Amino acid sequence: MKDPRVEIGINWVEALGYLGALLVLSAYSMKTMIPLRIIGLCANGIFIVYGYMAPAYPQLLLHGVLLPLNSLRLYQMLQLIGKIRTAAQGDLNMDWLKPFMSKRACKAGEILFRKGDLSSAMFYTVSGSYRLHEIEQDVGPGQVIGEVGLIAPDNKRTLTFECIEDGELLTISYEQVKQLYFQNPKFGFYFLQLISQRLFQDIARLQDKARSRR
Repeated sequence: MKDPRVEIGINWVEALGYLGALLVLSAYSMKTMIPLRIIGLCANGIFIVYGYMAPAYPQLLLHGVLLPLNSLRLYQMLQLIGKIRTAAQGDLNMDWLKPFMSKRACKAGEILFRKGDLSSAMFYTVSGSYRLHEIEQDVGPGQVIGEVGLIAPDNKRTLTFECIEDGELLTISYEQVKQLYFQNPKFGFYFLQLISQRLFQDIARLQDKARSRR
């Protein structure tokens, strides 16, 4: 009985190999993660067939492992897009970003950053009490602090942020924020909305102060 792999012919098998290689090269040229994952999945499928028909069992094993891994990463990225879209249409909460952030405990009297410091991270207050000194504003749980520094021309802090009562923060570096942006440009639009909201709040607060002085 003839091997079915011989029936197909080696030229078709080689063509599959070249097509798979072309898709891998295309995946490496992608600038965003979702197209990269989709092309990667196509390449995985083709190399699985190629690995069986050639036969080239190392290729078959490698792409048999990469196929579910790429599928999982694509699913996670699509989930992230959905959460970003939902948050952007709502109250701009940060719940979807929490898995990418690190926990940090704070003690009363600790200065998280001072006015004029170089900005390198943003924070989300989980518990405790905090204060932005220059504008005399108290900050409770559930607030985002330090996001404006990412787009400031000189990346300098404009306020001093102090812990008044022991608590816990979540923090994410600007480098991580930039990686999220390049992986998913939709995140950039959400982040601009977040910063715009903060700027409008600051303008409204200054207007209220101006009216109270009249």
